Amino acid sequence: MKTINDFNFENKKALIRVDFNVPLNEKFEVTDNTRIQAAKPTIIKVLEDGGSAVLMSHLGRPKGVQDEFSLRHIVDEAANVLGVQVKFVYNCVGQEAEDAVAAMEAGEVLLLENLRFHEEETKGDVGFAEQLSKLGDIYVNDAFGTAHRAHASTTVVAQFFTDSKCFGSLLAKEIQSIDKVLRSGQKPVTAVLGGSKVSSKITIIENILDAIDHLIIGGGMTYTFIKAQGGQIGDSICEDDKQELALEILRKAAEKGVQIHLPVDVVGADAFDNNANTRVVDVKAIPDGWQGLDAGPETLKNFHEVILQSKTILWNGPLGVFEMENFAKGTIALGHSIAEATENGAFSLVGGGDSVAAVKQFGFADKVSYVSTGGGAMLESLEGKTLPGIAAVEN
Repeated sequence: MKTINDFNFENKKALIRVDFNVPLNEKFEVTDNTRIQAAKPTIIKVLEDGGSAVLMSHLGRPKGVQDEFSLRHIVDEAANVLGVQVKFVYNCVGQEAEDAVAAMEAGEVLLLENLRFHEEETKGDVGFAEQLSKLGDIYVNDAFGTAHRAHASTTVVAQFFTDSKCFGSLLAKEIQSIDKVLRSGQKPVTAVLGGSKVSSKITIIENILDAIDHLIIGGGMTYTFIKAQGGQIGDSICEDDKQELALEILRKAAEKGVQIHLPVDVVGADAFDNNANTRVVDVKAIPDGWQGLDAGPETLKNFHEVILQSKTILWNGPLGVFEMENFAKGTIALGHSIAEATENGAFSLVGGGDSVAAVKQFGFADKVSYVSTGGGAMLESLEGKTLPGIAAVEN
């Protein structure tokens, strides 16, 4: 795997695919600069070598050229994060972009306009990719969040850089972190899968069973498994058409020697509401009119013990409806358990939209080993798929 550390960028222009698809408020101010922060080490390495950085990204899903999706809105924030001036050009291909790149000196950063202002970007158009390729000497892909898309800037452009392409430090870390979970991690390996649907996690479960020793299942998925085993789940969320699949997962896990840990008790509520009446109930005996909305105290004790014995941990999905304060305790307790295991030397990877939101919200982001920046890309990696953005750099 070639990374930026394999190149010296002195007097070179690095064409870097970053993921600056950041949230903006109504005043077009960046409300969360995590993705810009994540790209900083790669950009700074290029500048410190004596090179210059040409940054390309998308923002949102514009229909043609729409000013609200212009990357000019994030120039000031990017400059603040990077600690250097960031120049901007109102196109990402063509004479205007080529002239702006030609005028660059070592140590400078240039941000190109939104790639998706051109429909050729998402279509993976070869001609468009070739135009992009004229803007740099070395191609660096550092956008894990889009590595699962075969777009012009993430995949197709790489073919124009035969020996001069590599991964940025962020993308390299993402690849290494997933590899630790699926292949090279210290045992025991534990995966914690939460969220509401078995159907959205089935391919992940099937792919990771050979790599893990323990599988903790939580969140809304729980009730499909419990009902499939004959439990009473009241009004809890359930995918009735996935019960046979749930039993199949339990069978496969047993065959492979993977221990599955399901909740034994849950916090039940008489409505899907933060202010609902609540009580702790046996997960297999939830009364009609009640629904499980969080993991219960015995469950959290059990999960804590498994986590503390683990040397490698994957966390994908919350244990309850953490967006409601009264049903966030399970997810917070799990965060504390994983943080403690990490402090004791375990490697912990958190990924997937809701888990990432939870670790940020509850202050665990710097207490785990790695927080993935790519929701869909990480899930596809865990499913065992080869991501086109990664394959294009490795080929």
